[in-house]
Amino acid sequence: MRGDGGDVYWRRRISVLVAVLVVVAVVAWACSAGGSGPGRSSSAQSSPSATAGTSPAVDPLLAGLRTLAMGTATPSPSPSPKPSPTKRPKRPGEPCSEEDLVLSLQSGKEQIYAGNARPSFLVTLVNTGSVMCKADVGPRAMEIRITSGADRIWSTADCVSGEGTEIRELQRGVPYVRSLEWDRRRSSPDCRATPAAALPGTYVAVARMGKMRTTKGVFHLR
Repeated sequence: MRGDGGDVYWRRRISVLVAVLVVVAVVAWACSAGGSGPGRSSSAQSSPSATAGTSPAVDPLLAGLRTLAMGTATPSPSPSPKPSPTKRPKRPGEPCSEEDLVLSLQSGKEQIYAGNARPSFLVTLVNTGSVMCKADVGPRAMEIRITSGADRIWSTADCVSGEGTEIRELQRGVPYVRSLEWDRRRSSPDCRATPAAALPGTYVAVARMGKMRTTKGVFHLR
């Protein structure tokens, strides 16, 4: 009798527990589906086959939590773009910029100088900027240098009397031209009284101004 009564007692307890779980499940489902109306249920039932091959529906409660998490996330601050530097337009008479200058060197028609013939050169400087600018075309600033291999033979920057500066106004597109002859003698910064004569051989002339360099002019002394 006691054994049968015990079984009945536990069956009743289990039945009550199952009933409570069912009630809790029904309440949870009602809360989660409370926002859906008749229109939504009918649209869901009208095409049951459309969800057969797709991923299972996301629980509304989880979807709400994900949306809330995404909405409260603070994006990392992006660096503010640096303002692009604006180049101020030049005013007439300001110093020339090297980017607006074109320097060139031309040698004489004769490439072989025999006897006492002196090599001659023609240097031109052109302003390609939008306005007139000023440049120092003195023998130090606009140098013509002659070399033979690694040997520095002659330069207009050697033994310059006075300041050696010569400021010229360069109009747009109007070339400044300077011609010169080389006396076939060496020069040096120490300005020796009697410079030695250059030996026969191959020589290279180049005009230099700041960072600008012209193409090499090759000639020969005989």
